[in-house]
Amino acid sequence: MRIVQLINAQHQRCVAVVEEPHLVLIRNASSVYQLAQSAIEQQVPLQKLIEGNLTDEQFSYDEVYEGQSDWQLLPAIDHPDDPRFCMLSGTGLTHKASADNRQKMHDAATAGQATDSMKIYQWGVEGGKPDAGQIGVQPEWFYKGNGSMLRAPNEALLVPNYGNDGGEEPELAAIYINDRDGTPYRVGFATANEFSDHVMEKKNYLYLAPSKIRTCAIGPELVLTEAVEDIQGRVAVERAGQTLWEKDIRTGEANMAHSLQNLEYHHFKYPNHRLPFDVHVHFLGADAFSFGEGIRLQDGDLMQVQWEGMGRALKNRLRMDTTKETLLTVRVL
Repeated sequence: MRIVQLINAQHQRCVAVVEEPHLVLIRNASSVYQLAQSAIEQQVPLQKLIEGNLTDEQFSYDEVYEGQSDWQLLPAIDHPDDPRFCMLSGTGLTHKASADNRQKMHDAATAGQATDSMKIYQWGVEGGKPDAGQIGVQPEWFYKGNGSMLRAPNEALLVPNYGNDGGEEPELAAIYINDRDGTPYRVGFATANEFSDHVMEKKNYLYLAPSKIRTCAIGPELVLTEAVEDIQGRVAVERAGQTLWEKDIRTGEANMAHSLQNLEYHHFKYPNHRLPFDVHVHFLGADAFSFGEGIRLQDGDLMQVQWEGMGRALKNRLRMDTTKETLLTVRVL
């Protein structure tokens, strides 16, 4: 099952099931968050709860997707009450290609020796998929901000005036919601563009943390599935209506150095990641990105990510903030 969140000009929200070429409205559902919390409270599978509340009301998915409807797509998940209760984070170095690209970024400083990044990737290869009941090696982890940085399909991703660059990172995001006791539940998966500042990161790998605090996007669809074993897809960048760069991509546990269970343990082992009613959007790593092949994106470039079986493509344009960076002064009380 695949679902989307929608909003109209009157700020009314709804959730719908994807039944191509239509979107079928779910009764009394203003957000995925609300639906998921209801399923947790009632102790019923989310898909069963949705199936019991489907209406006869339909929208044209094409019109919504192309921006020709009164209804617009929202991110596949958000915290509808307060974006501060939605954490955006991720795990890097889960795919060999991402480790190779990171190695290339820092080869000049390491004289061809294995970087710390490549070493962490190799640790994952050797110990990231432990036997059942065992704890595997800890992966790399990064923070991207709270829900205020999350963007919907068709919304722009911003290179801020203090940034050095911006580039797409095609990924899957795993979506989680904590219950009233802080127990995390995985809701599903969404197509994602993690979007980072690779020029800043290339200056020094210790700049990885600030290079990640950028807008990002997920959607349009939240896929309610338990497994993502081996998924193929395509990433592309268009400039002025022409394809500038494109590449086949793969993800899923079969293509990653860590099992999903291991990544989840090492994320939710921290008590502050298990606060009641929080939402977590966790990016699972990248297989390819244009910066790794020497592409520098420009204002107006269109980034597209699509995975087979994960719904329609996620599309976002890059926007550059060309205003002058000015000093922000902190006041003293």
